[in-house]
Amino acid sequence: MSLVKLDIPAPEKLRRGWSALAAVYAARGWDRDVYATPDEWFYHDGGGNWVCLRFRGEGQAILIGHDHEYSETYFGDGATYFQEEETNLLECAPEWWSFNLNPKPFGEWIGFVYGWDGEKWERACYDIQDGFESVGLLEACSFNSTELLKVMASDAPGLNGKAPSEEALDALIAGENVTYDLLEAVVPGWNIEAGVSAANKFT
Repeated sequence: MSLVKLDIPAPEKLRRGWSALAAVYAARGWDRDVYATPDEWFYHDGGGNWVCLRFRGEGQAILIGHDHEYSETYFGDGATYFQEEETNLLECAPEWWSFNLNPKPFGEWIGFVYGWDGEKWERACYDIQDGFESVGLLEACSFNSTELLKVMASDAPGLNGKAPSEEALDALIAGENVTYDLLEAVVPGWNIEAGVSAANKFT
């Protein structure tokens, strides 16, 4: 049995959308749902489902997370707690994948563990749903989808009840960095400085 190659963008490809989302959240005052630290990027959908990208040296990273409705995998302590057969999310994986499998701060259980070796994402071979697709990370951070950003930004006081323009949303995601002007065009009236600061932590 071998690892399964995944069609997920490289971390750098995820960075712009993830940082733009963090900027909008932080500007609104929700700075503990989508954010970055020097070694980790976090995403929580507000409903108990989460993803964390953790960086390791040599260009390596792991992507872990859980969807409490759709993760049908049971790993580690989760298998023991729910008295279910364990899904070995590390089967055939290199040892370094397990360098930090702590589900905190968002959860207790892990539904998926994906490894990035600097060139590709892979996971262990299994046929059951692990919850990654349903957790919505790729939709939230995609260059091709601004729907979540639009919903999140629609309450900004400077928009007077209207959604931000598609042009402003596209520019926010497409920019190499989130700037004051780019973010203000999307969420006028919120804390733009806090949003820019949150986005700049995605390095």
